[in-house]
Amino acid sequence: MTKQQNEDLKATAEQAAVNDAHDTEDLSGGLIDEHIEEVVENGKSVRHRGIYLLPNLFTTGALFSGFYAIIAGMNGNFEAAAIAIFVAMLLDGLDGRVARLTNTSSAFGEQYDSLSDMVSFGVAPALVMFSWALQDMGKLGWAAAFTYCAGAALRLARFNTQIGVVDKRYFVGLASPAAAALVAGTVWVGSDSQASGVFLWLCAIITALAGVLMVANVRYTSFKEVDFRGRVPFVVMLAVVLAFAVVTIDPPRILLAIFAGYAFSGPATVLWRKFKARKSAGVGEAGES
Repeated sequence: MTKQQNEDLKATAEQAAVNDAHDTEDLSGGLIDEHIEEVVENGKSVRHRGIYLLPNLFTTGALFSGFYAIIAGMNGNFEAAAIAIFVAMLLDGLDGRVARLTNTSSAFGEQYDSLSDMVSFGVAPALVMFSWALQDMGKLGWAAAFTYCAGAALRLARFNTQIGVVDKRYFVGLASPAAAALVAGTVWVGSDSQASGVFLWLCAIITALAGVLMVANVRYTSFKEVDFRGRVPFVVMLAVVLAFAVVTIDPPRILLAIFAGYAFSGPATVLWRKFKARKSAGVGEAGES
């Protein structure tokens, strides 16, 4: 072993001792331990202390909105509960983009965002829908609500394990915010009255189907390839302004229509591809004969 190797080993051992001392000091220095995150930078393992504030503020806002939706639903204020879920969607969409734009992404932020999503887009929509309509259906009602809640949990777990593996241009299964918008939009549209009859059954079907679509092997466009920092033609900005104007005409129904169209675009695309494949196969067989 060369002299340089001995010096490197000694420096590594000294750094490890310093790190252990800092860890011991952190554990005994206060009631709340300092968060330490180990990352690889330029091929070296580096420890970072603390968390990034800005993106996690947006995540906390989304978590609060989901929690508020649950409380509002329990108190019978279903319109506010549905709106709070849509607010959580907006904040959830911002936290990741803010983290990427400011280069403040972290493993802690990813895990915190996932837990926030489970509350805001998994538990909250299921409980709000159950409190508004499904409780009148007895066991079928809570079964539909649980199907949605379990689907959201499975969807988030699968998404976390497939980060960096699947194509970022697509979601495999309906994204939990879109599924939450489908359920919350239904509640928002009918919040002035109590669901009954055929509409009650429709609510149960929508809730359970949203849960199934989240874990279905169906691809949805993620829109992640859209570059918000780049220049776009003026007509694009005009289209965005017009879209906002249209939504303000009747937010509950228009938002529900948008997310319902997105939710069913996945299965529709699968059926269309199968139809084209069968048609092509039929044409091929006819040509051979």
